[in-house]
Amino acid sequence: MSSQSGYFFTSESVTEGHPDKVCDIVSDTILDAILEQDPKARVACETFISKGLIIVGGEITTTAKINTRQTVKNAIKKIGYDKPSLGFDYNTCAIMDTINTQSPDIAMGVDDGGAGDQGLMMGFACKETPELMPIPITLAHKLSMQLTQVRKKNILPYLGPDGKTQVTVEYVNWKPKRISAVVLSTQHTEMILDKTGNHITEKSKKEIFDMVIEPILGKLVDKGTKIHINPTGKFIIGGPAADTGLTGRKIIVDTYGAMAAHGGGAFSGKDSTKVDRSACYMARHIAKNIVAAGFAQKCTVQLAYAIGVKEPVSVMVDTHASGKEPGFNLESIVKKVFPLTPKGITDYLQLRRPIFAKTASYGHFGRKEFTWENLNKVEELHKCLRQ
Repeated sequence: MSSQSGYFFTSESVTEGHPDKVCDIVSDTILDAILEQDPKARVACETFISKGLIIVGGEITTTAKINTRQTVKNAIKKIGYDKPSLGFDYNTCAIMDTINTQSPDIAMGVDDGGAGDQGLMMGFACKETPELMPIPITLAHKLSMQLTQVRKKNILPYLGPDGKTQVTVEYVNWKPKRISAVVLSTQHTEMILDKTGNHITEKSKKEIFDMVIEPILGKLVDKGTKIHINPTGKFIIGGPAADTGLTGRKIIVDTYGAMAAHGGGAFSGKDSTKVDRSACYMARHIAKNIVAAGFAQKCTVQLAYAIGVKEPVSVMVDTHASGKEPGFNLESIVKKVFPLTPKGITDYLQLRRPIFAKTASYGHFGRKEFTWENLNKVEELHKCLRQ
């Protein structure tokens, strides 16, 4: 982060048709299908995608019986890759299933309620938005969601599933002031190319601005804001036809848009015994409740675990010099108020339900439908502070 009070900060998002996001969605869709039948399943599912090919692998131990091939096809269809002209088609793509069972050496520690791996997990919250998220990543996600909506609702019928958004915010005195730049790149058909065949028309650029950017950013865009729509000219070849994809390769998009630190692990395809996922959700929950309680303007929480050990080996709360209470007081309170064992987190956040395909696109944080976004511990935090 800049040491200056005035600076520019940029975050990006991608649509669900981006190759890496396709893989996240497939992995989490398989996880959900298994959890529907077997809530206690152990799942670590990875997906690789390339032109005409999907490979699903990982370690899964479960009593569930699912049709992996059909589950993958349904996920691809829902994203919108349903015709050969898009470069990828759920009807014709090849699917390889290379899933194995979980290693008994890992299972031995998890069976006793310990963490499924060692590692450090980060959570963050700040007062920049009502969601208590950084504003650059929040706006980038909203643009990506809007881009997908106008495609799926056929408002702009020439759009394809693949797309990326990027928002640069100017900060003055450490606070967001205005949007400096917006970049939006979207897959499209040939119908909006100009006579040269190398650029989309100005008419289509205006339609994309009016239907995607304007409804989301509105007055936040001023005369000085730089708007880049498909800056390379055209974007016909997209998705898996243009690039490979892999589960867990968009971890900054999934979290805080680089505004906060990130732990070592990705989320998608993992059940809640994997603290890579569950403890990051809890760290976000803790940070958000601390900020909502008025203890800080911004807050970073770190939880660290050892494989097979139930309690975290460390708990850290950093309020970035914006806090009303010393960090050690908050850490002591956090240990009293929040369950921090893998089982405690799983039960408290209700992570044995098939909810994860929804998390795979547009960020895991800042969306009210998830339990880790609840502000149900604010009063208890205040009570503990008064004791």
